[in-house]
Amino acid sequence: MLELVEQGLINFGNAAWGPWLVVLILGSGGYFLWVSRLLPFRYLGHSIEVIRGRYDKDSRDSPGQINHFQALSSALAGTIGMGNIAGVAVAIGIGGPGAVFWMWVTALIGIATKFFTCTLAVLYRGRDSANQIQGGPMYVIVEGLGPRWRPMAVFFCLAGTIGCLPLFQVNQLVQTMREVVFIEQGWISPDDELVFNLAAGILLGTIVASVIFGGLHRIANVAARLVPAMGCLYLTMAAVILTMHLPDLPGYLLLIVTDAFSGSAAAGGVIGTVIATGVRRGVFSNEAGVGTEAMAHGAARTSEPVREGVVAMLGPIIDTLFICTATALIILVTGVWQQGSLDGVTMTAAAVNTALPGWGLYLLITCIACFGISTVFSYSYYGAKCLGFLIGAERQHYYNYAVVGMTVVASVLSLEAMVGLIDGAFALMAIPTCVSAVILAPKVMQEARRYFARLDSDLA
Repeated sequence: MLELVEQGLINFGNAAWGPWLVVLILGSGGYFLWVSRLLPFRYLGHSIEVIRGRYDKDSRDSPGQINHFQALSSALAGTIGMGNIAGVAVAIGIGGPGAVFWMWVTALIGIATKFFTCTLAVLYRGRDSANQIQGGPMYVIVEGLGPRWRPMAVFFCLAGTIGCLPLFQVNQLVQTMREVVFIEQGWISPDDELVFNLAAGILLGTIVASVIFGGLHRIANVAARLVPAMGCLYLTMAAVILTMHLPDLPGYLLLIVTDAFSGSAAAGGVIGTVIATGVRRGVFSNEAGVGTEAMAHGAARTSEPVREGVVAMLGPIIDTLFICTATALIILVTGVWQQGSLDGVTMTAAAVNTALPGWGLYLLITCIACFGISTVFSYSYYGAKCLGFLIGAERQHYYNYAVVGMTVVASVLSLEAMVGLIDGAFALMAIPTCVSAVILAPKVMQEARRYFARLDSDLA
């Protein structure tokens, strides 16, 4: 019975990520690039000033719950996680090195997508049933497009309550601790797998509960401390490994580009598999166009929607262009991607252990634990907001109980099933997010021209 359920979840994910969704994600992002004429890209430096707090004093009395840096950290806590470590390995395992190129394409397009979706998340904030200001695609749809579009907002939230469950993160975190630490050290035998999984799931559930029941402020404060530290640690470790293989890097970078258009290293050797896998894993990693990131940025304390849109643009750069690329190159230069027996986080762990035997593995495990748990924190907030929209904000805390319970369940299910369910839900979430953003794109450009003109005037 369990095998049938797992196969059904795998089929669901594959069906949802058909060619039509790749066209929707890349097409809407391409439209945002065209309609903006790359205007926001010219102000990436301005986003650094914003997150450094230059405008926090101006925003002190503005609507919202957290500052710009906390909003970006909360969004990155959701995006920087197992997708960057295990997801990249899954992409290379299925689509070959060429899948990484399409992850880059998704990230570049995602910069524009995040600018539009996160600007809209502040521009069209609404009030929940507790009369609190909220942002996110569901409020963008109702406030920006009108009440008759509410069914599309409900559709987003229904998919969001599934997509924001911590299944993939917990599954891979437990797999890491089991295979890379406990079995490797001889502390448990493979026969103890089920008992270990349940024990680990209960422990993780306890840790998660201690944070998520504290609400957005506790999540944001933890993320603001945890995410930058772990991101820097992971990139430092990657820099050491890649420096050791510096002569090999040009060849592997060339392989990523050439394989992106040949598909020779993909499963089945099909170019469509390379593109679909790269886009699928890229979207899972940076979440551009999915709508989750808009819920975090929509909580920013500001009265300038474009200011938060500019901050959100940093997400795909940090998440995909830096961290995912670092993971991909570690896997490629160490050669572990050619070992068919490895998958997910096990492949990344093998790559790090090959390059930095012993201590490197423990650094990776530390990063995995922090990335995975911080993602669960952010996702619990996203899912609770979706549930609050559906049944009332006074009841949204029930989602936290579901998160804690599913933390235990996810520890015993297969990787393929988790990827299928979450990917499928993300695909469904992307439909209302991208459609509403495309329709309201002219409103974003009106705000952008006004904001950037005033910014240039102040700088003159």
